[in-house]
Amino acid sequence: MKSMRVAVIGTGYVGLTTGVTLAYLGHQVTCVDVDPAKLELLRRGKAPIYEPGLEELMGLARANLHYTDRYAEAVPGAEVVFIAVGTPSLPDGSPDLQYVRAAARSIGEHLESSFCVIVNKSTVPIGSGNWVESLVREACEKQHGRRCRGSFAVASNPEFLREGSAIHDSLYPDRIVVGAEDPRALEVLYNLYRPIIEQSFPAPTFAPRPERMEAVPLITADLASAELIKYAANAFLSVKISFINEIANLAERVGADITQVAKGIGLDSRIGTRFLQAGVGWGGSCFGKDTAALIATGQEYGLTMPIVQAAREVNYRQRERMVEKLQRELKILKGRTIGLLGLAFKPNTDDLRDAPALDIARRLIERGAWVRAHDPVALENARRSYPNLPIAYHEDPLALAQEADALVLVTEWSEYRKLDWKAMAQAMRRPLLVDGRNFLDRRALLQAGFHYVGVGVSEQERPEVQPVAEG
Repeated sequence: MKSMRVAVIGTGYVGLTTGVTLAYLGHQVTCVDVDPAKLELLRRGKAPIYEPGLEELMGLARANLHYTDRYAEAVPGAEVVFIAVGTPSLPDGSPDLQYVRAAARSIGEHLESSFCVIVNKSTVPIGSGNWVESLVREACEKQHGRRCRGSFAVASNPEFLREGSAIHDSLYPDRIVVGAEDPRALEVLYNLYRPIIEQSFPAPTFAPRPERMEAVPLITADLASAELIKYAANAFLSVKISFINEIANLAERVGADITQVAKGIGLDSRIGTRFLQAGVGWGGSCFGKDTAALIATGQEYGLTMPIVQAAREVNYRQRERMVEKLQRELKILKGRTIGLLGLAFKPNTDDLRDAPALDIARRLIERGAWVRAHDPVALENARRSYPNLPIAYHEDPLALAQEADALVLVTEWSEYRKLDWKAMAQAMRRPLLVDGRNFLDRRALLQAGFHYVGVGVSEQERPEVQPVAEG
């Protein structure tokens, strides 16, 4: 494999994972960031984010990885430059593109005459490829006093990483999507990703190659289609989660069990079992931001997106439903002590962006409750990010339960299945548990003395339903 020179602008979740993965494949990668503290961590081989396997892969790829705050050290001579900066939501739901704009202009100022592919890795609105191209060309020509058309091409290469599984998703993706108008860009990116496409790289021991893993599909498209693929994928998954939550709310009313309903519909190959887990709903940096951006894009073109809008409304309503479940059981929330199990928006990350637990905590505090919280990895991030939020953080789940009036399982960390639930029940003022993910063993909790409340399921133990044999 020919080693390529790669620059990655931004060392956030997507940028760092992308850079480290490409370096592990043998490419020479320079990562650019303006945060001195983050750069110092990276140079010491430490990841500024919690992601299983990331630091291990950084160690394996360290000979090919370089970190700097200077575009002049990264862009000149690079064959591929990734823009992987943040695109947070503005108040109207559209993404804030100020960091993309700054990156594009800085890249243009440092381009050399040799052909370079500039890749939008950040999730950007449809049409951003053309916009970035104009910014790069304008900055390049202003800096160098010559026409820069033809010396670079812009491509879209959206990411489909799941936090907590990013290394697996980078090395063994379902597909790689590349959008470009210039065929040279497609060829360069094919060569860049060839080890992944052909699965010809040695698998790291901590991230083994899945059995029967074969060639990874490479989807080529025009710029606009590649950009829309990313938004459409996240919107569809958001809709699927909100759909099962809406059905779960009906299941509670009619006495059905959503876990049985989900299994019954998920085994239909047209539907599939994934993303049919009823509960608190989705959070994180992608689904909320991308669905809002999709709605804002539709409005620009005179279109409403009622399905996507409904998915958002159902999702955020689920957080209020957790509070309603507590109020129904406790009658009065003022003065009650509620313990939250899990703060991160999903397990295997310390990411608190749009985390359901924080929203639930705020609603409980507004109603006069005392809120405690435990999380295996996100406590320090919570203390640092929300110093004024009156939550009592506990390192020990048993201390969290001491004299509590209720517990709410918000994040489905595997550690929570192994807790001494009998001791937890005995420590509480009232052994009430709201399982916001239908994650825990309901029968074991009932036997431990808890009053169990799930999502879309009966609050009492049900007899096992035996299949009827055909014959």
